[in-house]
Amino acid sequence: MYIHEFIDIVGHNRAKYMYHMTANWGPIGRAERDQLCFGVWAVVGSTGRWPQVVNLWEYESWDSLGRNFEVELTGVGLQDESLADWWEVAAEFRSGGQDRILVAPTWSPSIEEHTATRAAEGSSPSAVGYSHEVVRCRPGAAGEVLERVRSGGIDAHHADGLQLVGAFSRALVDDDECVLIWSFDTWSTWAHAEGDPSSRSAAWRRDQRDVVVSRERIVMADAPLSPLRTGRQPQIGDREPTRSDQPRLAD
Repeated sequence: MYIHEFIDIVGHNRAKYMYHMTANWGPIGRAERDQLCFGVWAVVGSTGRWPQVVNLWEYESWDSLGRNFEVELTGVGLQDESLADWWEVAAEFRSGGQDRILVAPTWSPSIEEHTATRAAEGSSPSAVGYSHEVVRCRPGAAGEVLERVRSGGIDAHHADGLQLVGAFSRALVDDDECVLIWSFDTWSTWAHAEGDPSSRSAAWRRDQRDVVVSRERIVMADAPLSPLRTGRQPQIGDREPTRSDQPRLAD
């Protein structure tokens, strides 16, 4: 289970917000809500809304997500009162956003699988960017869309140098939307995949038009403390009280 967030940033506060979400929120969410940070990304403004950030939070199950809401929706303001200072700081950096509840199939890697694979291979992060795709399909067909991703889409994108990061269907709708995230290790790789109509991934997308109603892709880059970049979850030790541009909260 995942909470996916599009966050609209106020002014020049994108870096501050990404730091606040990773270093200041990540350890709290993990300790109090069993919530893992899957990713925090800056949206490349030329491809979508700007300035905007995408957050993706991972939960073990629907029950875990329910416990998260139980913890959060407390107090007079329906916000966890123990986090009043955190909410106040966050409000300085963002003006609003839109969230989705997502469900991943068993073959879509969790953040712990991603980081474990990196650790086992002893590899450093190679992704310079990510292609984030919202796929809208006919009602009831989200499962079919994901199965087509598994059976052919992963290989087609891999041929163009794009790797699957996550594949999800959206909950609380008519089974008619999916979110796909692909990584790439050079900007020329991304440009070829998007700009060449004969690329394998472009051809594969055209083949899905019998079930897909529309697609929208944006491009993203990792926040400095995003787990896909660092290979680990954000830690309290990542907080930097000496930096005048970054807020520090109590542990």
